[in-house]
Amino acid sequence: MPALDTITFDLWQTLIIDDRERGRARTQRRLDEAKDALANEGLEFSIDELREAYRGCFRACRAIHKDERDVSFDEQVRMFIDLIDDGLSSRLARETVEHITYWYAEAFFDYPPQVDPASHDVLQEMSRRGYRLGMISNTGMTPGTVFRRFLAQHDLLDFFHALTFSDEVRLCKPSSEMFHMTLDELGTSPGRALHLGDHIANDIEGGNRAGMWTALLGDADGQERIASPHVHVQTLGEWPSALDAWLREA
Repeated sequence: MPALDTITFDLWQTLIIDDRERGRARTQRRLDEAKDALANEGLEFSIDELREAYRGCFRACRAIHKDERDVSFDEQVRMFIDLIDDGLSSRLARETVEHITYWYAEAFFDYPPQVDPASHDVLQEMSRRGYRLGMISNTGMTPGTVFRRFLAQHDLLDFFHALTFSDEVRLCKPSSEMFHMTLDELGTSPGRALHLGDHIANDIEGGNRAGMWTALLGDADGQERIASPHVHVQTLGEWPSALDAWLREA
């Protein structure tokens, strides 16, 4: 039986559930606020021009992610601004850059994802059993500072002993370094820790490469089966019983 003392969780599509409609609405809010801020400086750009810069920023970040690295949130926003017009971020008033940065983050709260209804009970049960809990999350277009506020609003933050967000550590799952730094903060070793997430490459391959036990949540529809988890669970609410069954059989 594995001698587990730690469980780490993914965030997106694991503890919180997002969809394309909300994502598109957040994007539109970011673009609208950027357009208004630029117009206040007498700079007229169309929404289509801003959207193309936003897509370019997304593509640039994805290319960086392929090397298992990430950029800070402020770097990402400046990348977006400079893709609107080369060197634009250095020519704008500080207040304009701050306005664009503020709404790039705060759009999350205008169109927030849903918290999985089982999240609180599952984290509470894992904590009650004495596991140290961590979170390892790629952040995308939303900074870790926002996720901390969101988790606190939903009474989830205090369950975690360590939170590792890609924009803050400039690493991206499936980076083994990202998993190992989290385990170091939690004071444990890979063989005593399990990572639960929905993404085969980021969560399962990443956790496996780091030497951890891994659990896949859901069916991973459309994902390439490049790695196999040690445990498979369909819904988050089933996790405590699935963990019990695996520990008995392992």
